[in-house]
Amino acid sequence: MTSLPRQDSLAWTDSAGPSARSGLLCLALLATWLIAYPAGAAVVFGSKVFTESVILGEMGAQLARGAGMEVEHRKELGGTRILWSALLRGDIQCYPEYTGTLRAEIFAGQALHDDAQLKQALIGQQVWASRPLGFNNTYVLGMKRTQAQRLGIAQISQLRAHPELRFGLSNEFLERQDGWPGLRSRYALPQADVHGLAHDLAYRGIAGDSLDVTDLYSTDAEIAHYELLALNDDLQFFPAYDALFVCRDDVPQALRDALNRLGGAIDATTMSRMNAAAKIDRRPEKEVAAEFLRQKFAIDASMQPERRWSRVLARTSEHLAMVSVSLGAAILLALPLGVLAFYRRGVNRIAFALADTLQTLPALALLVFLIPWLGIGYAPAIMALFLYSLLPILRGTHTGLAEIPRELRESARALGLSAAARLRLVELPLAARSIIAGIRTAAVINVGTATLGALVGAGGLGQPILTGIRLDDTALILEGAVPAALLAVAVQWLFVLLERRWVVAS
Repeated sequence: MTSLPRQDSLAWTDSAGPSARSGLLCLALLATWLIAYPAGAAVVFGSKVFTESVILGEMGAQLARGAGMEVEHRKELGGTRILWSALLRGDIQCYPEYTGTLRAEIFAGQALHDDAQLKQALIGQQVWASRPLGFNNTYVLGMKRTQAQRLGIAQISQLRAHPELRFGLSNEFLERQDGWPGLRSRYALPQADVHGLAHDLAYRGIAGDSLDVTDLYSTDAEIAHYELLALNDDLQFFPAYDALFVCRDDVPQALRDALNRLGGAIDATTMSRMNAAAKIDRRPEKEVAAEFLRQKFAIDASMQPERRWSRVLARTSEHLAMVSVSLGAAILLALPLGVLAFYRRGVNRIAFALADTLQTLPALALLVFLIPWLGIGYAPAIMALFLYSLLPILRGTHTGLAEIPRELRESARALGLSAAARLRLVELPLAARSIIAGIRTAAVINVGTATLGALVGAGGLGQPILTGIRLDDTALILEGAVPAALLAVAVQWLFVLLERRWVVAS
């Protein structure tokens, strides 16, 4: 019979067992979570994933801060539905919106013909609306001015004669009834080469001649910058999109008064100029908003510029906390589940079927799917990362146990060890290399996937990547991408060192 190796030469090189180590690890991860995520602000503003919304969100946040409130701005949270759901749930208190979007997207089918009816519909949802800010940022279709002149196109109806034109439309516009479906029906447009993409990428597609037509916002600074022509909406399909703030009706009166100061204060030319300052001149949205408030209302909302390294460290801390907490929770569930799956065939089939299914879900779809239950912020991001971590750890644990030689199991039984003692003293130590490999794989996957957390307001290193894409700023993209890549390498090497420290070849 093959002799059983001594416990001190198996795998774990000191007296602490796997359970003790897992507990210490989870305590460390919890500490990381508490350090990285301070208590939330009293008032949380949200904004959509385009420059104008971020500027307006920042403007509202600075006004609230000037009124003595503790404020947080969660920018670039996604499209209309995500922001509206977050508002109703209480994840945010206010965000900038447009009357046309509210009528056509949020209250579709209610036939709200005027602002009074829209106000009543908002009251029914326990939402308060500020005074309109003073400009109408309607949708338009645009194309290169030179191409439009060559083809003799000046209005949308003339597109019917050119079915060969390639359309690149923002993803939200592609699905909204006040977007492509309704527009195509009203104008009987024949184009079949229609693709969805991020709004800010469409401009690059037009400039690079990979697209011919895209949807624009009428106050976009890029219209002039890229020498585009905004086509006349000759059938008047698009409604008015007057900008305003929508807030929960439980916000304090002081916040309402602060936001109403912007009523009628911003015309389309001013908004376009602010968009250009942020998008073309690449000035921070905080600075653009503060300059407007200083010039218009003599409000000094200026703040010290944020240094790049402090910003990177803060984002890295958020990113690492998301990865650590989700990974720790996955270890606590997947490791014992992997053991149970090895010994129980029925559990094996169910556990792996569920884990395999979760692994096939697109990360972005999973994040959006979790928002109705968990809201925006850290919770959906951590839950998604937790679910993605299960399969590698589960598979590593199961594989490690399955690869233990039969002779060693028989030796342990011959020594009279109970099943629990065999698992703790023999099987888990011998499977440690495979278990650590599974945890390492889950950790590296999580580092990359966590960059998507910025889409739901969780911050992390995905935030500068998202902002850099929106602003076409390579340096800002690298500010998030390089630390994320280095973090993935560091995590990889950390687990290699842990394996060398804790696992000894038997």
